[in-house]
Amino acid sequence: MYKAVHLSSECYPIAKTGGLGDVVGALPKYLNMAGYRTCVILPLYNQKWNKENKTETFAEGSVKEDRYSFDYLIKKVSGVDYGFDIYLVDIPDLLFRENIYGYDDDAKRFLFFQLASLAWICSWEKMPNVFHCHDNHTGYIPFMTKYCYRFSKLIHVKTVFTIHNGLYTGAADWDLSKYFPDFSFHNKGYLDWDNKMNPLAAGVKCCDFFTTVSQGYLEELRFENNSLQWLFNEYIEKSKGIINGIDNEVWDPTNDPYLEIPMKKDWSTFKQKNKVALLKITDMNPELPLMVFIGRLVPEKGGDILALFIGKYLSGNRNLNFYILGSGASQCENQLTHLSNVYSKNIIKYIGYNEELAHRLYASADFLIMPSLVEPCGLNQLYAMRYAAIPVVSSVGGLKDTVVDIEELEGYGICFDKGNIEEIIISLQRSVKLYEDKSVLKKVRDKITQLNFSWVSAVKQYIEIYKK
Repeated sequence: MYKAVHLSSECYPIAKTGGLGDVVGALPKYLNMAGYRTCVILPLYNQKWNKENKTETFAEGSVKEDRYSFDYLIKKVSGVDYGFDIYLVDIPDLLFRENIYGYDDDAKRFLFFQLASLAWICSWEKMPNVFHCHDNHTGYIPFMTKYCYRFSKLIHVKTVFTIHNGLYTGAADWDLSKYFPDFSFHNKGYLDWDNKMNPLAAGVKCCDFFTTVSQGYLEELRFENNSLQWLFNEYIEKSKGIINGIDNEVWDPTNDPYLEIPMKKDWSTFKQKNKVALLKITDMNPELPLMVFIGRLVPEKGGDILALFIGKYLSGNRNLNFYILGSGASQCENQLTHLSNVYSKNIIKYIGYNEELAHRLYASADFLIMPSLVEPCGLNQLYAMRYAAIPVVSSVGGLKDTVVDIEELEGYGICFDKGNIEEIIISLQRSVKLYEDKSVLKKVRDKITQLNFSWVSAVKQYIEIYKK
């Protein structure tokens, strides 16, 4: 049976909106490779993956309380091997929708997902050692396994809670509590934060250990103003920041199925040939350095200042090209659309997300820009360096932990203070200057592609936590 069970709202390639999906799609694979048998449980959504791949009904059950009841199916992914077993919780009226998030009843949806998952696990002959819960969507599990009478069989299963993004707490009105299995009124405070039910707070309070996806982000949660700052300091003794890894089999420039030209000879040839292939039907000059942005167009990722600093830079210089891949706030999207019309020979934008295009952009880019105000770990800068794209990043969270400015000893990236437009523009100028110095450019590319951000180190740290 499984030693660890991961519960999450996302798991690549089945359901993904960002880094959470990538992590849950890779960490269990490397845990299994290290001999720690692991599976993943996530909701069944009505998305592209489910329409193109097979699942088999593995189990069925129901959750019945005096106040409500619902049925569920457990479906197992079949016909494809991702390196770990994946189970999908099917509750048609609540979970089987086209989007992962964004519904008025999200709080109820993910509570029912957790209820069904635990109810099914209670039917297992042998319990796992650890539940590894990811973000607020599974934050009630540590509470329910400790304090809900229905799940008393799970009381000895330890819980690890990983915070991928503390901005999203999942807070909901107390009316949601009517769906909880019975528990002692004396334990109600574990669910409460600021007079709301708060699964992120509950996860931190009730878990046996919690992690963040970088040490830098853990420090930011403790010392920078946020809604749960006191809580993170109160429970600091049971916490650790662990940098995410990347799946080197998925992100392999020598064997990437999305690339027209894989890495064979040297990085300069690889980058230029992919850039020419990417830009061949555009008006952009492939001899200019290419800087890409891949991510959500929202303020926390710097999406609201992206058009501002790009426009300001291009108003005085046309020696740098930009390719934007992302979606988010309509205002950010509209600003970039307008800017790409004004500077059509220097900007291309793709509104939406495209996995194939993302891989091609990493292979083609000379630089990756990440103007984030908040970045718990960041995976894009790690993917970029694997493909010899130099990161140009704000010094926050995991970016600060993984990118060292080239002006420092052993440095290999370009860093700036978050939200500082003038510093960002200086960083763009530094990027162009670096690109023009081919000998230094080669050294930096050689260095970043030798850095090891695989899951091996992170997996050792997680197993150590599990065994505690």
